[in-house]
Amino acid sequence: MAKLDSRILITGGTGFFGRSLLQRLALPVGDDLSITILSRRPEQFRKRHPDLASLADWTTGDILDPSSLPRGAQFTHIIHGAADSTIGRSLKPSERYEQIVSGTRNVLDLARDVGASRFLFISSGGVYGQQPKDQEKIREEGVGMLDPSRTENTYSIAKRAAEELCWIYREAYGIQMVVARCFAFVGPDLPLDAHFAIGNFIRDALWREKITVAGDGNDVRSYLDQRDLAMWLFSMLEIGADGHAYNVGSDQPISILNLANLVRDLISPSKSVEICGAKGVGLLRSRYVPDISKARHELALDVTISLEDAILNMADAHRQKDSI
Repeated sequence: MAKLDSRILITGGTGFFGRSLLQRLALPVGDDLSITILSRRPEQFRKRHPDLASLADWTTGDILDPSSLPRGAQFTHIIHGAADSTIGRSLKPSERYEQIVSGTRNVLDLARDVGASRFLFISSGGVYGQQPKDQEKIREEGVGMLDPSRTENTYSIAKRAAEELCWIYREAYGIQMVVARCFAFVGPDLPLDAHFAIGNFIRDALWREKITVAGDGNDVRSYLDQRDLAMWLFSMLEIGADGHAYNVGSDQPISILNLANLVRDLISPSKSVEICGAKGVGLLRSRYVPDISKARHELALDVTISLEDAILNMADAHRQKDSI
């Protein structure tokens, strides 16, 4: 956690990443730590999540509208995570690019104007491009070429462009900059009805007749629990090396088919797993597993919650929501 006299602004505080960070704040951190969340619709979030909303101050604003940003405040740290990752696929490529790149530029301008000394940008493992099948884990220096003619690469290309803006502002204005390249996650705040395979499998195991695998099941992923995610991000904000990017995720790979079977075994052993898709259906990358040795060795971060425990925790949380 950042120093207790820190004044932290978080963009994207109402999504999966933001809720993970807010839940981390429920732990004792000291009275002098000030957290402000930027949101387009804070009242809506307060109604849905009153307990989480009470953990921070709120300001209304949109990263695409510079005039709405809180330039009258003073922040020592900024975590910029605002991006519609869940509904992003419903956005036009031009809208997605604009949101990520122009939004990041506007928040960087805010950081400069309010005198923030440290900035953590929530990027994506997608910036690496297609992970070679013979490369078990991808390291931070492994950024490859992304084909700009393919609009399915828009999100990843925009994240790379936003990273470049971060480095430019670091050089121009002396803002300490850390980039978190995030992979795949699991936790109660992950949607069950979006494009996240693990969420879909848990939904199926809880409430459907069978667990459905959209592709052929051979693609490989790894999953970090959102409680570990929050701890990692706050640690990177506080002690991440200025000018460095870090992978954020689990380095324990599992095939999508084995993941479906694991979810079934843990939640609903009597159900079947059905593979109904062809190779490459449903997922953009066949392998998506980070090397986390840099975060492990430099920041003493690690995977502390097993995938099994994370799946059970997520399933229990959704059972409780369904029973209310």
